[in-house]
Amino acid sequence: MWSELRKNANAKSIALNILIAAFSLFVNGFGVYLTIQANIGAGPWDVLGLGISKTLGILYGNASVAVSVTILVIDVLLKEPIGIAMFIDAVVVGKSVDLFNKLNVVPACSSALVGIPVMIAGLVVIAYTQFTYMAASLGCGPRDTLLVGLAKRLKKLPIGAVSIGLLSTATLIGWLLGGPVGIGTVICALGAGPIMQLAFRTVRFDATGIVHQHLFESFRVLFGKGRADRTRRAKK
Repeated sequence: MWSELRKNANAKSIALNILIAAFSLFVNGFGVYLTIQANIGAGPWDVLGLGISKTLGILYGNASVAVSVTILVIDVLLKEPIGIAMFIDAVVVGKSVDLFNKLNVVPACSSALVGIPVMIAGLVVIAYTQFTYMAASLGCGPRDTLLVGLAKRLKKLPIGAVSIGLLSTATLIGWLLGGPVGIGTVICALGAGPIMQLAFRTVRFDATGIVHQHLFESFRVLFGKGRADRTRRAKK
């Protein structure tokens, strides 16, 4: 059943996977929220989002959405595959962080002794929700897509080097805008990958085996077949 669901072959499976992706990204936002509330320096992309938030006097979520949409546009210009879940990712994660901030679910940590475990807990939440989100097969996040797109074009550089360059650029710009950089930034940059790999291993998930459905194909299944069926019924 799960393998059939991943194929997104009909409107029902796509609708269900959209709900799975949206809920996964909402919880993913809680993981991001924990890494920020650890208060020992945010992850590279969050340094950028928080820096923009501080500079423009806007909510973190709005800054995050702006960054995500900008990257999504770049992905389109690079002609990388775009999926429905990419748009969900661009909006839901940042705005869920705003919600958790408003509810003050977890107060900002007052020391690194408390902050480091909270940071690691956030990365674990992010890792497992990344699995459920990716398993929906409706597209990767805008940032991951950008990384792959750049790696394709910078063939002489390993993808790890491209990732370091991308994260370093986001961190530097965010820091210049007043975003929080600290030991947590290093933990995120170096620890997110291994934690995600460990999480994927525990659920026996192979991210490379997922074939993500393109946005236009999803629309074709959602609307094209429906119109065709209605036309056939009308002729009868």
